[in-house]
Amino acid sequence: MKGGIFTTRFVDPYLKAHAYLYERTDGRIGKHSNGVPALLLTTTGRKSGLPRTHGLTYCRDRGDIIVVASNGGSDRPPAWLFNLESEPRVKIRVGRSVMEATARVASSEERNQLWPLVNATNRGMSRIFHRGVRGRYDVYQAHTSRQIAVVIITPDRPTAD
Repeated sequence: MKGGIFTTRFVDPYLKAHAYLYERTDGRIGKHSNGVPALLLTTTGRKSGLPRTHGLTYCRDRGDIIVVASNGGSDRPPAWLFNLESEPRVKIRVGRSVMEATARVASSEERNQLWPLVNATNRGMSRIFHRGVRGRYDVYQAHTSRQIAVVIITPDRPTAD
């Protein structure tokens, strides 16, 4: 499994702590993750039927919220992707705002249009360490054979761009 021990030891605990603080502080802490806008996405478990919450970085496009199902470049998509494909009604927390929304995987054409936007939003230090990439998601895509899905979340009420 790509990402393996580093992800298990460092990234996963960081992401869990980030989501915990974000939720427990009512969005006062956690609306950015390493300088990138972050949200909490709550899906319904496709097997359990229970709510499952994950902290994700995001960007905005014409009132929609865009997230990437990168799973750190793993060959497996994140579980939340399967959950929202099974039940597209989700809840998101963006800062102190909590909204009901509908999520869907972007079509190939939409993905091609949104990919540069998500990379520009989440560059990290990838351009320093990886020649020819535009952002972190380009690096993740290079480490997996699956096409990383881009997800479009449409809030029930409009959001500010």
